[in-house]
Amino acid sequence: MVKNVFIIGAKGIPANYGGFESFVEQLTARKESKNIHYYVACRRDLSENKADTFEYNDATCFNVDVPDVGPAKAILYDVNAFKWTMNYIKKNNIQNAIVYVLACRMGPFIKHFKKQLQQYNGTLFVNPDGHEWLRAKWSMPVRKYWKYSERLMVKHADLLICDSQNIEKYIQNDYKQYSPKTTYIAYGSDIIKSSLTDTDQVVTDWYTKHAVKLNNYYLIVGRFVPENNYETMIREFMNSATDKDLVIISNVEKNKFYADLQNKTNFESDPRIKFVGTVYDAELLKYIRENAFAYLHGHEVGGTNPSLLEALSSTRLNLLLDVGFNKEVGQDGALYWHKNDLAKVIDYSEKLALNEVESFNQVSSERINDAFSWHKIVTDYEKTFTMEK
Repeated sequence: MVKNVFIIGAKGIPANYGGFESFVEQLTARKESKNIHYYVACRRDLSENKADTFEYNDATCFNVDVPDVGPAKAILYDVNAFKWTMNYIKKNNIQNAIVYVLACRMGPFIKHFKKQLQQYNGTLFVNPDGHEWLRAKWSMPVRKYWKYSERLMVKHADLLICDSQNIEKYIQNDYKQYSPKTTYIAYGSDIIKSSLTDTDQVVTDWYTKHAVKLNNYYLIVGRFVPENNYETMIREFMNSATDKDLVIISNVEKNKFYADLQNKTNFESDPRIKFVGTVYDAELLKYIRENAFAYLHGHEVGGTNPSLLEALSSTRLNLLLDVGFNKEVGQDGALYWHKNDLAKVIDYSEKLALNEVESFNQVSSERINDAFSWHKIVTDYEKTFTMEK
């Protein structure tokens, strides 16, 4: 019996975006079980293929139209994707399907869809993602909506798949009135080295353009949002004694956050700090990670963060904000900092002997291999999807 799994909530595949998209890309590309067929919702306006449905990675992708209704667009996308899914299930009388919703955006609508799904013996799986309601970019009414929506998603889910043990603990504690059924399956990464070398044109062009030297820079890769602690990292870096650069790869628009940051830290006066924009070439980005002296990670409210996994697998030395999410992933393979002592940790890291740096590098690579390889993650998902109810 083939198990039909409908995935809702990623922007679509092929993946050109963030964590959920890359996850769905890997899940479908590395599928091993002959007993699973994936259906993946895609946003038509972002999709390379505009057909109503198309095959990719042996999955059936279906394009969903969403009117531009501002911040509510993501919620409407999930709702429309679930509508499409239910129409398809009804039309083809599909029994025992799994609908896997990534993130908790559509809480107020979930009861309605769950009822329809139950008529076909279907099950609802939910990935609660991170603490969306804590993100600084949202206004208070929006944060309240996220928290309310999360509560309803938890209440109606048959299974919550948490990609962080800390998120799983939080779901069990905060929503114990619903006795939520949870399981932990991490996000994945790989430790395959970049195919590029220091003589490749794309490499020499990038390093020359930004006046950056191999192994002579600290690196930050991540969304340019306040809760990733850019202000702390920049201020503390400016207070450190290092003569290395701080290279920041992010989609930095010269927006209010950028202006506030400049006012608070005056970073433009420090020639070591280099905002270099985004790098869409995956091999080049990997090469930049591999040849950084160290990686700085300030994410505070996510689950298992994809950029952290990539850093642990690629960068020799990683300096992580000391919060549960990051410690759970990095364990003994990284150095940890608090918001008032990063400058000290940077100065300390400069005094490490080569063999000490190499030891961190080995431990972090082994950690990724053992707990976060895509092979392991895909296998864990396939077991979960094919378990009997």
